[in-house]
Amino acid sequence: MNIAVVNWRDPWHPAAGGAETYAWEMARRFAASGHRVCFVTARGPGQPAKDKRDGVRIARMGGPFTVYPLVLGWLLLRRSLFDVVLDCQNGIPFFTPWVLPRRVRIFCVVHHVHDRQFEVHLPRWLAAVGRFLEGPVSRWTYRGQVSVAVSPSTVNAMRERLGWRGPIHIVPNGVSINGSRNIGRSGVPRLVCVGRLVAHKRVDLLLDAVGELRKRWPGLTVDVIGRGPEEDRLRARLPEGVTMHGYLSEDDKERLIASAWLQVSTSQGEGWGLCVLEAAALGVPTVAFDVDGLRDAVRHGRTGWLLPEGTDLAKGIAAALEELEEAAPADPYGDRSRQWAARFCWDRSAERMARLMRGHAVEPVWEES
Repeated sequence: MNIAVVNWRDPWHPAAGGAETYAWEMARRFAASGHRVCFVTARGPGQPAKDKRDGVRIARMGGPFTVYPLVLGWLLLRRSLFDVVLDCQNGIPFFTPWVLPRRVRIFCVVHHVHDRQFEVHLPRWLAAVGRFLEGPVSRWTYRGQVSVAVSPSTVNAMRERLGWRGPIHIVPNGVSINGSRNIGRSGVPRLVCVGRLVAHKRVDLLLDAVGELRKRWPGLTVDVIGRGPEEDRLRARLPEGVTMHGYLSEDDKERLIASAWLQVSTSQGEGWGLCVLEAAALGVPTVAFDVDGLRDAVRHGRTGWLLPEGTDLAKGIAAALEELEEAAPADPYGDRSRQWAARFCWDRSAERMARLMRGHAVEPVWEES
């Protein structure tokens, strides 16, 4: 097949995150299977307009907003070339059905519903535009298309908050770990927080909790891994015991995560929470709020702890640390986390997506364990 994967950014864009990982893991596996794949995306500072990696052609154009009309124009000129398009929604989709013929199979890929996050990042008037495009305009545009979500939370949000009526299939994230890490957790409590440093991740909540936690565990440390527009502001208010690492190589990131007692996610909501799965593969459970996506990625009481929104985060983390101390040297949460992560594989997810693209039926996914 001739496949276009249309995504807001590519994995080498300075603002790349989990959505870019998902789109790229799909694209490069399609290419490895013999399909002709083009990854169409925005052009970050210093990035070439054309590129090729892992057998995937990359076409870059425009910035955060101009990428949308430019991609539509690019596809319009090539409307006869593609059999399948993955139209990846990052707040709003690319509305590719507007310019492509009916014979092209278009799949709207949704990580999470952004309606409540637009106002966190945008002026009120622009947030209203975003909600209109994500809701009524998207619902009408993709009414005849098959959609893909990454988790049950996203399916529910699409149905309940966006009024989506068409078929939605779940194609979950996979996990990529470079190697087996048998480092074991550190001698004193160590927390890790991984992700884009943006407002809706609410890293401030973790920083606010550190002082209280260090009263009980004076040697407790926190490693924050990631970059983003909030980085400078967060660095200016770091409490004692917290290190902000910015970007790390995969090996260095895995080494830090593997030595942690807990990963902490303070996000307002996710499609899934890829960092939860990556930590679980290394035997590290996660403390998170019981919000969209994270309630799917964390098995409460088995691979981590889910806290009701508004819960005192320091108390929630302290309870988890105490439970881990009491269980030592056994590591039931670590063992169950590895078993949970082993259920998710990029190869299987890409094959599931490929079956959908060929028009084949797929079995239901996501039975509770």
